[in-house]
Amino acid sequence: MIVAANWKMNPALDQASILATALASQSFPQIKRILFVPHPYLVPMSVRLTGAALEIGGQDCHFADHGAFTGDVSAAMLRDCGASLVLLGHSERRAAHGETSDIVAQKIKAAMAQNLDVMLCVGETKAERDDKKAEQVVIDQLQASIPEHAPPTGLMIAYEPVWAIGTGAVASPDDIAAMHHVIASVLAERYGANHVPPILYGGSVNADNAASLFSIPLVGGALVGGASLDADAFAAICTAAQDAA
Repeated sequence: MIVAANWKMNPALDQASILATALASQSFPQIKRILFVPHPYLVPMSVRLTGAALEIGGQDCHFADHGAFTGDVSAAMLRDCGASLVLLGHSERRAAHGETSDIVAQKIKAAMAQNLDVMLCVGETKAERDDKKAEQVVIDQLQASIPEHAPPTGLMIAYEPVWAIGTGAVASPDDIAAMHHVIASVLAERYGANHVPPILYGGSVNADNAASLFSIPLVGGALVGGASLDADAFAAICTAAQDAA
Protein backbone atom coordinates (compact mmCIF):
# COMPACT_ATOMS: atom_id res chain seq x y z
CA MET A 1 0.00 0.00 0.00
CA ILE A 2 1.15 3.51 -0.83
CA VAL A 3 -0.01 6.72 0.85
CA ALA A 4 1.18 9.89 -0.86
CA ALA A 5 0.75 13.44 0.39
CA ASN A 6 0.33 16.20 -2.17
CA TRP A 7 0.92 19.42 -0.26
CA LYS A 8 0.27 21.50 -3.41
CA MET A 9 1.15 25.18 -2.71
CA ASN A 10 0.97 24.70 1.05
CA PRO A 11 1.90 25.33 3.88
CA ALA A 12 4.27 28.04 5.20
CA LEU A 13 7.80 26.73 5.72
CA ASP A 14 7.66 26.80 9.53
CA GLN A 15 4.42 24.81 9.47
CA ALA A 16 5.89 22.41 6.92
CA SER A 17 8.85 21.78 9.22
CA ILE A 18 6.57 21.01 12.15
CA LEU A 19 4.44 18.73 10.00
CA ALA A 20 7.47 16.89 8.59
CA THR A 21 8.85 16.33 12.07
CA ALA A 22 5.53 14.87 13.19
CA LEU A 23 5.37 12.57 10.18
CA ALA A 24 8.96 11.41 10.72
CA SER A 25 8.11 10.39 14.28
CA GLN A 26 5.42 7.99 13.06
CA SER A 27 6.09 4.43 11.90
CA PHE A 28 4.13 2.44 9.33
CA PRO A 29 6.49 -0.34 8.26
CA GLN A 30 4.01 -2.07 5.94
CA ILE A 31 3.29 0.90 3.68
CA LYS A 32 5.22 3.34 1.52
CA ARG A 33 4.77 6.98 2.50
CA ILE A 34 5.51 9.74 -0.02
CA LEU A 35 5.57 13.53 0.37
CA PHE A 36 5.14 15.63 -2.76
CA VAL A 37 6.29 19.03 -1.49
CA PRO A 38 6.61 22.48 -3.11
CA HIS A 39 9.88 22.78 -5.00
CA PRO A 40 11.45 25.37 -2.64
CA TYR A 41 10.95 22.91 0.24
CA LEU A 42 12.74 19.94 -1.33
CA VAL A 43 16.12 20.64 0.23
CA PRO A 44 14.93 21.58 3.75
CA MET A 45 12.49 18.65 3.84
CA SER A 46 15.14 16.23 2.55
CA VAL A 47 17.52 17.37 5.29
CA ARG A 48 14.87 17.27 8.01
CA LEU A 49 13.67 13.82 6.96
CA THR A 50 17.08 12.20 6.60
CA GLY A 51 16.76 8.64 7.89
CA ALA A 52 12.95 8.82 8.10
CA ALA A 53 10.79 6.26 6.34
CA LEU A 54 9.41 8.83 3.92
CA GLU A 55 10.18 9.42 0.26
CA ILE A 56 10.32 12.98 -1.08
CA GLY A 57 8.98 13.99 -4.47
CA GLY A 58 8.50 17.07 -6.60
CA GLN A 59 5.09 18.16 -7.82
CA ASP A 60 6.11 18.64 -11.45
CA CYS A 61 9.12 18.85 -13.74
CA HIS A 62 9.93 20.20 -17.19
CA PHE A 63 10.54 17.82 -20.08
CA ALA A 64 13.83 19.50 -20.99
CA ASP A 65 17.09 18.87 -19.15
CA HIS A 66 17.99 22.59 -19.18
CA GLY A 67 17.34 25.76 -21.13
CA ALA A 68 15.53 29.08 -21.26
CA PHE A 69 12.44 27.99 -19.32
CA THR A 70 11.94 30.67 -16.68
CA GLY A 71 10.25 29.36 -13.57
CA ASP A 72 10.52 25.71 -14.54
CA VAL A 73 12.41 22.89 -12.82
CA SER A 74 14.12 19.96 -14.52
CA ALA A 75 14.02 16.36 -13.38
CA ALA A 76 17.75 16.50 -12.70
CA MET A 77 17.21 19.51 -10.42
CA LEU A 78 14.58 17.60 -8.46
CA ARG A 79 16.95 14.68 -8.03
CA ASP A 80 19.81 16.95 -6.98
CA CYS A 81 17.56 18.55 -4.35
CA GLY A 82 16.78 15.19 -2.75
CA ALA A 83 13.69 14.02 -4.63
CA SER A 84 13.34 10.40 -5.66
CA LEU A 85 9.91 10.81 -7.27
CA VAL A 86 7.80 13.28 -9.19
CA LEU A 87 4.04 13.77 -9.53
CA LEU A 88 3.00 14.33 -13.15
CA GLY A 89 -0.22 14.90 -15.06
CA HIS A 90 -2.22 16.22 -12.12
CA SER A 91 -5.54 17.65 -13.27
CA GLU A 92 -4.65 21.04 -11.81
CA ARG A 93 -1.59 21.13 -14.09
CA ARG A 94 -3.61 19.90 -17.06
CA ALA A 95 -6.34 22.50 -16.51
CA ALA A 96 -4.47 25.55 -15.23
CA HIS A 97 -1.30 25.14 -17.32
CA GLY A 98 -2.74 23.57 -20.44
CA GLU A 99 -0.71 20.38 -20.11
CA THR A 100 -1.67 17.79 -22.68
CA SER A 101 -1.04 14.08 -22.32
CA ASP A 102 1.72 14.43 -24.93
CA ILE A 103 3.49 16.96 -22.71
CA VAL A 104 3.01 14.68 -19.70
CA ALA A 105 4.56 11.81 -21.66
CA GLN A 106 7.61 13.94 -22.43
CA LYS A 107 7.91 14.80 -18.75
CA ILE A 108 7.67 11.15 -17.72
CA LYS A 109 10.41 10.27 -20.18
CA ALA A 110 12.63 13.02 -18.77
CA ALA A 111 11.94 11.99 -15.17
CA MET A 112 12.68 8.33 -15.77
CA ALA A 113 15.90 9.26 -17.58
CA GLN A 114 16.97 10.84 -14.28
CA ASN A 115 16.00 7.71 -12.32
CA LEU A 116 13.01 9.39 -10.72
CA ASP A 117 9.95 7.27 -9.98
CA VAL A 118 6.75 8.72 -11.43
CA MET A 119 3.21 8.98 -10.12
CA LEU A 120 0.94 9.69 -13.09
CA CYS A 121 -2.46 11.24 -12.42
CA VAL A 122 -5.49 10.48 -14.57
CA GLY A 123 -9.14 11.32 -14.12
CA GLU A 124 -12.30 12.65 -15.71
CA THR A 125 -14.30 15.84 -15.17
CA LYS A 126 -17.90 15.89 -13.95
CA ALA A 127 -19.12 16.71 -17.46
CA GLU A 128 -17.20 13.78 -18.93
CA ARG A 129 -18.67 11.41 -16.35
CA ASP A 130 -22.18 12.76 -16.90
CA ASP A 131 -21.68 12.20 -20.64
CA LYS A 132 -20.64 8.59 -19.88
CA LYS A 133 -17.16 9.26 -21.28
CA ALA A 134 -15.25 8.74 -18.03
CA GLU A 135 -13.68 5.39 -18.85
CA GLN A 136 -12.63 6.40 -22.35
CA VAL A 137 -11.14 9.66 -21.08
CA VAL A 138 -9.01 7.80 -18.54
CA ILE A 139 -7.99 5.15 -21.10
CA ASP A 140 -6.93 7.89 -23.52
CA GLN A 141 -4.95 9.67 -20.80
CA LEU A 142 -3.16 6.47 -19.83
CA GLN A 143 -2.29 5.49 -23.37
CA ALA A 144 -1.12 8.96 -24.38
CA SER A 145 0.66 9.93 -21.16
CA ILE A 146 2.87 6.86 -20.69
CA PRO A 147 5.82 6.95 -23.12
CA GLU A 148 6.16 4.04 -25.50
CA HIS A 149 9.18 2.45 -23.84
CA ALA A 150 8.48 3.44 -20.23
CA PRO A 151 8.97 0.44 -17.92
CA PRO A 152 6.40 -0.52 -15.27
CA THR A 153 9.03 -0.37 -12.54
CA GLY A 154 9.03 3.02 -10.88
CA LEU A 155 5.60 3.89 -12.28
CA MET A 156 2.49 4.49 -10.17
CA ILE A 157 -0.96 5.59 -11.32
CA ALA A 158 -3.25 7.83 -9.29
CA TYR A 159 -6.88 7.86 -10.38
CA GLU A 160 -8.40 11.17 -9.30
CA PRO A 161 -11.83 12.07 -10.61
CA VAL A 162 -11.43 15.82 -11.15
CA TRP A 163 -14.83 16.59 -9.66
CA ALA A 164 -13.82 14.95 -6.35
CA ILE A 165 -10.55 16.83 -5.78
CA GLY A 166 -10.89 19.18 -2.82
CA THR A 167 -14.70 19.16 -2.99
CA GLY A 168 -15.50 16.63 -0.29
CA ALA A 169 -17.20 14.47 -2.91
CA VAL A 170 -15.93 10.91 -3.32
CA ALA A 171 -16.72 8.56 -6.19
CA SER A 172 -18.92 5.61 -5.24
CA PRO A 173 -17.20 2.30 -4.38
CA ASP A 174 -18.67 0.74 -7.52
CA ASP A 175 -17.38 3.57 -9.72
CA ILE A 176 -13.92 3.42 -8.13
CA ALA A 177 -13.76 -0.36 -8.50
CA ALA A 178 -14.88 -0.15 -12.12
CA MET A 179 -12.33 2.51 -13.03
CA HIS A 180 -9.47 0.76 -11.24
CA HIS A 181 -10.40 -2.39 -13.15
CA VAL A 182 -10.26 -0.45 -16.43
CA ILE A 183 -6.87 1.05 -15.54
CA ALA A 184 -5.50 -2.33 -14.48
CA SER A 185 -6.72 -3.89 -17.72
CA VAL A 186 -4.99 -1.23 -19.84
CA LEU A 187 -1.77 -1.65 -17.90
CA ALA A 188 -1.97 -5.45 -18.00
CA GLU A 189 -2.38 -5.35 -21.78
CA ARG A 190 0.75 -3.24 -21.99
CA TYR A 191 2.97 -4.81 -19.33
CA GLY A 192 1.43 -8.20 -18.59
CA ALA A 193 -0.84 -9.19 -15.72
CA ASN A 194 2.09 -9.75 -13.36
CA HIS A 195 3.61 -6.31 -13.90
CA VAL A 196 0.71 -3.91 -13.36
CA PRO A 197 1.95 -0.78 -11.54
CA PRO A 198 0.22 0.25 -8.28
CA ILE A 199 -3.05 2.13 -8.76
CA LEU A 200 -3.98 4.69 -6.10
CA TYR A 201 -7.23 6.57 -5.55
CA GLY A 202 -7.30 10.30 -4.91
CA GLY A 203 -10.02 12.87 -4.41
CA SER A 204 -11.12 14.05 -0.95
CA VAL A 205 -9.50 11.11 0.83
CA ASN A 206 -9.65 11.64 4.59
CA ALA A 207 -9.40 9.84 7.91
CA ASP A 208 -13.09 8.95 7.88
CA ASN A 209 -13.33 7.35 4.44
CA ALA A 210 -9.83 5.86 4.02
CA ALA A 211 -10.63 2.41 5.42
CA SER A 212 -13.61 1.94 3.12
CA LEU A 213 -11.61 3.16 0.11
CA PHE A 214 -8.78 0.72 0.83
CA SER A 215 -11.24 -2.16 0.93
CA ILE A 216 -12.17 -1.61 -2.73
CA PRO A 217 -10.56 -4.12 -5.14
CA LEU A 218 -7.41 -2.91 -6.91
CA VAL A 219 -7.07 0.23 -4.78
CA GLY A 220 -3.39 0.11 -3.88
CA GLY A 221 -3.21 3.29 -1.83
CA ALA A 222 -4.20 6.93 -1.81
CA LEU A 223 -3.04 10.30 -3.08
CA VAL A 224 -4.05 12.68 -0.31
CA GLY A 225 -4.50 16.44 -0.65
CA GLY A 226 -5.92 18.57 2.15
CA ALA A 227 -5.86 15.85 4.80
CA SER A 228 -2.11 15.45 4.31
CA LEU A 229 -1.57 18.87 5.89
CA ASP A 230 -2.78 17.48 9.24
CA ALA A 231 -0.35 15.03 10.83
CA ASP A 232 -3.05 13.21 12.81
CA ALA A 233 -5.37 12.89 9.82
CA PHE A 234 -2.55 11.64 7.62
CA ALA A 235 -1.53 9.15 10.30
CA ALA A 236 -5.10 7.84 10.46
CA ILE A 237 -5.09 7.32 6.70
CA CYS A 238 -1.74 5.51 6.96
CA THR A 239 -3.12 3.34 9.75
CA ALA A 240 -6.08 2.39 7.56
CA ALA A 241 -3.68 1.53 4.74
CA GLN A 242 -1.52 -0.58 7.02
CA ASP A 243 -4.58 -2.43 8.29
CA ALA A 244 -5.59 -3.15 4.69
CA ALA A 245 -2.13 -4.21 3.58
